[in-house]
Amino acid sequence: MSEGERRRGLGPRTAAFVLAAVLLVYLVLMGGRAITMIVTGRPVFVVLGLAIFVLPVLGVLLVVDQLRFGASTERLARLLHDEGALPDVSHLPRRPSGRVERAAADAWFDEKQAELERSPGDWRCWFAVAQAYDLAGDRNRGRKAMRRAIELQRGEADAER
Repeated sequence: MSEGERRRGLGPRTAAFVLAAVLLVYLVLMGGRAITMIVTGRPVFVVLGLAIFVLPVLGVLLVVDQLRFGASTERLARLLHDEGALPDVSHLPRRPSGRVERAAADAWFDEKQAELERSPGDWRCWFAVAQAYDLAGDRNRGRKAMRRAIELQRGEADAER
């Protein structure tokens, strides 16, 4: 961990796992309350208990999905780093807040989109477009593009086996 990361506090991965652990404790407590209500046998409490139980189950599924997504994204970034092909955005001008200037982010996005149009089956291009979406502030499309990159890379890895 760099000095800058120590000054800022937890790294993104550590923060994600801490939040997931806190959420897990909450979900276990909610699940316990739901089971307590269900075992009473009283119809109203059983229905409420079942309704309450659905939330922890959905919560666990969502947390697991997000942690898997983060791990897959990190894996792709490591693969690109090892190939020497990790998209570099350090040259892009930044605002005082540290965010990339909008015009620069849009120009970089256009460049990466053009590369994707030339190679739509290349997961590396999808990774770069996902990063470009994120820099441009469109996180939803960025996540969709990253999921596509993960899917394509998995298909490529399966084909190599």
